[in-house]
Amino acid sequence: MAAVPASIAAGDIFPDTAQVTQNRLVIGGCDVNDLAKTYGTPLYVFDEASVLNRARAYRSALETSYGGKSTVCFASKAYCAPWVLRLIAQEGLGLDVVSGGELHTAKVAGFPPDRVYFHGNNKEAAEIEQALRQGIGRFVVDSLDEIELLSSVAQRKGKRAAILLRVGPGVDPHATHAHIATGQVDSKFGLGIHAGAAEQGVRAALAKKSLDLRGFHFHIGSQLHEIEPYKQAIDVVFDFAVAMRDQAGLDLREMSPGGGFGVRYTTEDPTVKAADMIAEVGTYTASAAKARGFALPEVTIEPGRSMIANTAVALYRVGSIKKIPGVRTYVSVDGGMADNIRPTAYGSKYSSVLANRVGDGPETTVAIAGKYCESGDVLIRDAKLPMPRVDDLVAIPTAGAYHLSMASNYNMALKPAVVVVAGGKATLVRRRETFADLLAAEDPA
Repeated sequence: MAAVPASIAAGDIFPDTAQVTQNRLVIGGCDVNDLAKTYGTPLYVFDEASVLNRARAYRSALETSYGGKSTVCFASKAYCAPWVLRLIAQEGLGLDVVSGGELHTAKVAGFPPDRVYFHGNNKEAAEIEQALRQGIGRFVVDSLDEIELLSSVAQRKGKRAAILLRVGPGVDPHATHAHIATGQVDSKFGLGIHAGAAEQGVRAALAKKSLDLRGFHFHIGSQLHEIEPYKQAIDVVFDFAVAMRDQAGLDLREMSPGGGFGVRYTTEDPTVKAADMIAEVGTYTASAAKARGFALPEVTIEPGRSMIANTAVALYRVGSIKKIPGVRTYVSVDGGMADNIRPTAYGSKYSSVLANRVGDGPETTVAIAGKYCESGDVLIRDAKLPMPRVDDLVAIPTAGAYHLSMASNYNMALKPAVVVVAGGKATLVRRRETFADLLAAEDPA
């Protein structure tokens, strides 16, 4: 057996079932090299066991630590596909959606609508009507305008919509990228507590007979590895709930501290486990509620990235190698920013292995470059690998979140195929796009 690279040995960067057999990467009992030959590349390979492990671990961590009624909702914006929604529905999880398209996917997947929470900062009237028809469990209301719109649509449809009000606690998580920080004062999301907008929202919602204000939601950001910002935000929101109980008669029945639990993309990333963070959030939320005289409200958390990111790898075929003496060696693969925009958008860093030659020879440093017409299309700028060769297979882990959901057809690229592996078998859950797919919505004339 080959020497196992640190990224695989870490066990939380690659999927749980990843192993190396005769220098080849195997996931879910399937040799990924065989999968690439069968389905082509780029190819996304999801490990079913890893998804189930996280769903069960997160649910157990919250139930055990909180002590009251609780729900773990999967934030489907990270990756929304019928197969994964069906899988997590079987585990009793809820679902966080942010668009009519995600609502439709949930319906197609048969996801129980009473466990669906509809988020978003600019819901359209048609989307609200769609959600009411489907009978979803909660609307997470983001603005004063939405209170008016939702109450009007619900009244017209003869419905009473259960809502959580998204509030801004004014907590800056600092240790994340500015594009994925959402709880600070300057944010497009929610109604700020300190500015008085949240109080306006409470009073407006309580005045609407077609709305049932059940509590609050907040979300301070993504890719967080420290518990302290969560504690600060929980305290701020519960203090606000006390004021609204005393001044406006709010009956606090639900509370959602959001999600944003971090994952590891490289061995240099912090090793905090999401399940441990969830347990700490559950414990602190319970103590904060009790300290302020509240019966334990139903609590909801919304992991997205941490639920799905480390359950998948992206596979690419090496097409060319370009050495610039004294500068860099570019290893070009058949995917890139069209299926993974994160390195270009956020400067995100990744690990990689040669799936057909794991640990084969001394490592060198190369850049894994995408094939698209942008200088910034570089998946990994400093990848440490055995010197790649044309036709080698590059595997990039932590590929389950915000790759496919943010994928594009830039340069008229075909979106990749997706397979799910379990027990040595692979199931094609999304076929590769065709040229006909690219033009299906265009004017045929």
